[in-house]
Amino acid sequence: MKDIVALAAELGLPAAAVEVRGRGVAKIDPEKVSGKHGGREVGRVVLVTAMTPTPAGEGKTTTTIGLVDGLRKQGVHAVGALREPSLGPLFGLKGGAVGGGKARVIPDDAINLHFTGDLHAVTSAHNLLAAVAENHAVCGHEPRLDKITWGRALDMNDRGLRTVEVGASNKAPYKSRFDITAASEVMAVLCLSRDFDDLRARLDRIVVGAGPDGSPVTAKAVRASGAMAAILLDAARPNLVQTLEGNPVFVHGGPFANVAQGTSTLIQTQLARRVADVVVTEAGFAFDLGGFKFLDLKCRAGGLRPAAVVLVGTVRALRFHGGKKDYGQVDVDAVTRGLDNVVAHVESMARLGLPRPVFSLNRFPDDDPAEVAAVSARLDPLGVTVVQGRYFADGGAGAVDLADAVMARLAATPDDSPGYTAPYALDAAIHDKVAAVARVVLGAQGAALNEKAQADLALVQRLGGAGLPVCLAKTHLSISDDAKVQGRPGEFSLTVTGLRLSAGAGFVVALCGSIVTMPGLPKEPQAWLIDVVKGDDGVRRIVGIK
Repeated sequence: MKDIVALAAELGLPAAAVEVRGRGVAKIDPEKVSGKHGGREVGRVVLVTAMTPTPAGEGKTTTTIGLVDGLRKQGVHAVGALREPSLGPLFGLKGGAVGGGKARVIPDDAINLHFTGDLHAVTSAHNLLAAVAENHAVCGHEPRLDKITWGRALDMNDRGLRTVEVGASNKAPYKSRFDITAASEVMAVLCLSRDFDDLRARLDRIVVGAGPDGSPVTAKAVRASGAMAAILLDAARPNLVQTLEGNPVFVHGGPFANVAQGTSTLIQTQLARRVADVVVTEAGFAFDLGGFKFLDLKCRAGGLRPAAVVLVGTVRALRFHGGKKDYGQVDVDAVTRGLDNVVAHVESMARLGLPRPVFSLNRFPDDDPAEVAAVSARLDPLGVTVVQGRYFADGGAGAVDLADAVMARLAATPDDSPGYTAPYALDAAIHDKVAAVARVVLGAQGAALNEKAQADLALVQRLGGAGLPVCLAKTHLSISDDAKVQGRPGEFSLTVTGLRLSAGAGFVVALCGSIVTMPGLPKEPQAWLIDVVKGDDGVRRIVGIK
């Protein structure tokens, strides 16, 4: 492991901007970074996204890290920009989120667990606002707060907290909820803010409820936003770590693009662009979720766009989407059918004006040559460059072909290329915006609001959300809103079951299908496997993190 101060110096980061947080980790103060260290004035962004997830896993984070290592091997001044893991999936079904094999960031245990405390700070700021809003209502402060819409947050999978009853002893109890921290609006504020001043202003705008006349009451109005900003001051600074090969990666912001915006922070991306020529970043789950939200929310907020897109998949995932539930067995026909899912995402990108992606086939040892050939045969005619990625097994050396393909895409994409066409106008009706995303991004016939969503719509409009972008919260297991529909869905209409205003973050959340914003643990959680053991050398080590 490289000394983190030396690594920061390699990036051209001034010593005054670097605060060491343990072995191999540093906080970076972006306000103290003014220069450009690479050859370009502003680094170009490469977005790593994926086909629809399966139990086999696709490897976006592994690919992102491998690509950074591969680019650096080719002499490109590249840096990674990842999201921070959540304790929910760590102890639940998915496990850790630091890459895999030889394409990992370190120190992996620290990053997977509490890291620098950023997610805990978001949790605390969120719950402070809940406590202050409750107190404001109970004490009868002005402006009057008659209806509280702000819930609470916890960075843990806990289905028992999805619906709770809260209320002080001298106030009638009312129904509320817990969201997992990654789905907190405070997390979205952290991720979409341009700088700390913007973050502070966004906190002011968070709507916590309504007054007697139905008008919105904000975090600023209940005088909580200043203290929230104090809690988030350190959390707003990106974290610098490194790959196994000693290459720089920033890790900052929250995951969960199914129930949240699912991107790393804009502050981090802007910092990375100032110190590198190429910034490789990821967005959660498949393109229909994190990939689109990266474009429509983060790029809109930050005035940026990706210059190239890498779409990740595996032969095993293709088998699964082709109907092969025992996805460990070779099946060329299943792979061919499963490619319909990849094509659906490629067509969605085209409808949004993006250049054709590079498809990185994250290789497994049991992939059959005929299956691999089927991938190229289907995607080559679409103008999609197919590259076999062996970075899991070989690190950067296994990503050189991917690095070359990405650099070729960047060379073919001018700086002034439009890059992205939004599927709706901001002044369109909220229902029309959701329907446009359903058609253009998901390939649906449209969208329908159920009775609860229609009631929510009236409240969201009354609280001032009419002119905001929309953020779909839906299952990550299907392009549709039905988790059981794999591959490429047939004709369907998106069912909207609820709407929530996130005024500080700057969007309206559209809950679709049976999605919930507080996950539960699986029947056999990963927490069963995690422990601390003392080795023969007397050192205690964490074991069992998948």
